[in-house]
Amino acid sequence: MRITIVGAGFSGSALARELVGQAGPGVELCLVGIGESYGRGVAYGEARPEHLLNVRASELGATPDHPGGFADWLNLTDRARSSYLPRLLYGEYLHAQLQAALAGSAAAFNQIRQEAVAVERAASGFRIHLADGSDFLSDKVVLAVGALPPQPLAGVGPRLAIHSSYLGWPWQDGAIDAIDPDARLLIVGTGLTMADVVVTLHRRGHRGPIVALSRHGLLPRAHGEYPPPPIALPPTVLQALQTHAPRALSRALRSLMPVVDDWRSLVDALRPHLQAFWRGMPLAQRGSFLRHLRSYWEAARHRIAPQLAEELLRLREHGRLRIRAGRLVRARRGADSVDVLIRERGDDALLQERYDVLIRATGLDTDIERTTHPLIAHLRESGLVAADPLGLGLRASDRFEVLDAQGGAVRGLYAIGPLLRAQRWEITAVPELRQAARELAGELLATASIARAGAKPLAVAG
Repeated sequence: MRITIVGAGFSGSALARELVGQAGPGVELCLVGIGESYGRGVAYGEARPEHLLNVRASELGATPDHPGGFADWLNLTDRARSSYLPRLLYGEYLHAQLQAALAGSAAAFNQIRQEAVAVERAASGFRIHLADGSDFLSDKVVLAVGALPPQPLAGVGPRLAIHSSYLGWPWQDGAIDAIDPDARLLIVGTGLTMADVVVTLHRRGHRGPIVALSRHGLLPRAHGEYPPPPIALPPTVLQALQTHAPRALSRALRSLMPVVDDWRSLVDALRPHLQAFWRGMPLAQRGSFLRHLRSYWEAARHRIAPQLAEELLRLREHGRLRIRAGRLVRARRGADSVDVLIRERGDDALLQERYDVLIRATGLDTDIERTTHPLIAHLRESGLVAADPLGLGLRASDRFEVLDAQGGAVRGLYAIGPLLRAQRWEITAVPELRQAARELAGELLATASIARAGAKPLAVAG
């Protein structure tokens, strides 16, 4: 049986490690990915030296049963295990773990360093087409493509969209390095991506004013200096979780906040329950959460390293960074500037402002209905995948199987990672992803004993 994983970032590599640990002879695995991110992921393989992990080193092991694996790999002291290390270092760890797993694998393994541009049904399984024009057959396919390419900001005019003063993805081709140190910058987004952009600009000696704009104007909250003490959730919270009642959960949490020693303990205690809670929520309630609570939850849930939070605070105190709540209504290329219209939160008036550069930093994108990602767009147009109505990725079953445009399970086609937010919501961070990789590996190998015999060796090579 041949299993192909499309995407060699964290999710794909985690799944590959689980599969090689469980699979025996007769199973052939293919991991398809591209560039410097192969085996590392874009977030870690293409990060900058100043970009830090948002989680302590002690919690970032590659497997569920060894969460301290990353810290052990580095032989960190007890104090250093609680530190926030460079993402590039974590990428090297992930790559080393993958290669070590492959070296001891009883299953055949192919590393294919090509972009997969199409997946089509075949007489038996699927045919995978690569960017170099080659193709091969696979019995099962897993979509592990991670987040999708960022889409243009709403309201950006056509001239600006193709001008160098608009950065739709700040890390593309060194674009951020070309920004004049005195340029007036408008960043749309105030989350993790914005924090990375600002720290990179600061390291480069940027002197011009920076304005960061988002609907609620919320910055990511900071981790504490030490891990928060674990707490047990009281019956009121557990009851709200079990009945999938978001309003009751919100009330219970608000009543607890004044009495817990550290609000982070409460957020962390919720995480093991959130996938089941989300799955039980009707679509209308999910939509309400996204409109009214998502920004607040993500600011508390996806926290940043304390030293990064302090750096952002200093920039704000010195007037070099301003955080605003509002919406970008229109942006166009003027004679010598980016001319924008902004509606601040709670205000009906539109403000006319000028900047030198507009940067999109709105973070994770999983809307497959509008994506330009070649493979996902092809699958969508062919009807093999269907978009979640709330833009949270693709529709899938609880067993990771993709659902087609008619709502039926596509046997042999699976997904893992951020594209499963519609089913699991909490499926973007290391603990949830490594557990999902273990579950999916078991699902994929459940039918290994009845796999077709005599599969021809793979013709493409990595």
